[in-house]
Amino acid sequence: MYEVVDEVVELEDEVEHMAGWSSANHNRFNPSDSSTYKATSENVSIQYGTGSMTGILGYDTVQVGGIVDTNQIFGLSETEPGSFLYYSPFDGILGLAFPSIASSGATPVFDNMMNEGLVSQDLFSVYLSSDDQSGSFVMFGGIDSSYYSGNLNWIPLSAETYWQITMDSITMNGETIACSGGCQAIIDTGTSLLAGPSTGISNIESYIGTSDGTISCSAMSSLPNIIFTINGIEFPLPASAYITDNSGSCSPGFEDIDVPTSSGELWILGDIFIRQYYVVFDRSNNQVGLAPMA
Repeated sequence: MYEVVDEVVELEDEVEHMAGWSSANHNRFNPSDSSTYKATSENVSIQYGTGSMTGILGYDTVQVGGIVDTNQIFGLSETEPGSFLYYSPFDGILGLAFPSIASSGATPVFDNMMNEGLVSQDLFSVYLSSDDQSGSFVMFGGIDSSYYSGNLNWIPLSAETYWQITMDSITMNGETIACSGGCQAIIDTGTSLLAGPSTGISNIESYIGTSDGTISCSAMSSLPNIIFTINGIEFPLPASAYITDNSGSCSPGFEDIDVPTSSGELWILGDIFIRQYYVVFDRSNNQVGLAPMA
């Protein structure tokens, strides 16, 4: 058995040189140390937004906190080309989107938890703290209302793939800056920044006066909120959230992605957004709940 924060774990075997891993760099899973591990002959290959992996699929018991999920399929990474995952602080990736986009048709961890009746509610919630000291969490099967203020605003999903919703508009100072006429958005803890179509991102950067990917730190106090209107509700993002101050050098937290969908352009509301809003991912009603942090 292995206790997990990852659905894709690094495999400890004789292919270390293929991936360029350092044993000291990450914790890894050794199947021979687990009496409950069951191997398969299936391969898995995943291309992430940054980085990729190839490996094999196996089954074992996954424990998350007090939840014991038996017979869970997961990917064991054997190769990770490039340096991104090598330098990443995490040891693996826990996929929490829908089975429809799961690699190799694998059943995701939370689906197994639901199927085995291991959670009291078929939902999970995420709190991302604004600093490293406070601590962040994902709560499987529950909501902690002490972490947000007011009421949760429930937004229906527009697709059961990623946690995808319809966004009405993106405005600054009352002026529509992007997503005119509506667009699609996914709420994704696995994306650090705010990502969107290159035209929309360049509109925002022009509006706030970004030059060559940098901005004056002193300008932060006078910059307007970016307002995401979703399901008729405004969700403001202050400059203190979308501008990153790295020891006196400031930069905006945006990146370009051009991914068209059948319902319009796609935006990714990543960690920059989620640090401002407590998020509930509700599988039983296929909706997302958002509320400002307490």
